[in-house]
Amino acid sequence: MQSSAPQQAPQYAERLTAPRSWWLVAALAGVSGGLVLLPLGVLPMLGGLLAAAALACAAVSSYGSARIRVVAGSLVAGDARIPVSALGQAEALDAADARAWRLHKADPRAFMLLRSYVPTAVRIEVTDPEDPTPYLYLSTRDPKGLAAALEAARTA
Repeated sequence: MQSSAPQQAPQYAERLTAPRSWWLVAALAGVSGGLVLLPLGVLPMLGGLLAAAALACAAVSSYGSARIRVVAGSLVAGDARIPVSALGQAEALDAADARAWRLHKADPRAFMLLRSYVPTAVRIEVTDPEDPTPYLYLSTRDPKGLAAALEAARTA
């Protein structure tokens, strides 16, 4: 009989998926790929349609697969994994504040998991003195929920 440590469920999990209109654009890219090869015959047209659609869908899927999770005392945002102990206060940003932090308030040293189609975000201080990153900017559809999950993980 195998004994394994119980897996800790994420306290917060979100996937920043691409909007539906982007999938429509990917389908139209497939149609245009087929139309480009139409003068060569039906089979090349079908091949172009499938190849262009597959490439466009892969691009949309990979860009829309960013995940944000708070799990096992860490914040996982895209490829970054940061222990909650190295993070300070989390500030939930409404659409206007998030836009300001993306534009004129932005620090070039900040870590940004930015998705332009998600209007709200969270800004989290980095308190680790050895880390040159001043803060994390994470696009999220539930900024208050993410901030609450980080606070709960910090106090746990």
